[in-house]
Amino acid sequence: MSLSTHILDTTNGRPASDVPVRLEARADGRWQHIVDGCTDADGRIAGWGVEAAGVYRLVFDTGDYLGPDAFFPEVAVSFRVADPAEHHHVPLLLSTYGYTTYRGS
Repeated sequence: MSLSTHILDTTNGRPASDVPVRLEARADGRWQHIVDGCTDADGRIAGWGVEAAGVYRLVFDTGDYLGPDAFFPEVAVSFRVADPAEHHHVPLLLSTYGYTTYRGS
């Protein structure tokens, strides 16, 4: 399976670039680090591979991007991969005091 993400800053209507993102997998009741990345100029990370079904988490380090007084210094989004052959896109719509996510295509 390939995994991608995208962060859109809905406060100013632009992609959020240079945001660190960590991918983790849940195993034996603990989160295990898989890979780190950083969003590009278009707010995207693509091409991460996930080989097994299971529960995963994207951890977006939004603190530096939003500033030192960020209400959400970190956003963690957990999701289940049932079929590792499918592509999964997990975008984040981010603003100063809110965020939302969904399964994209």
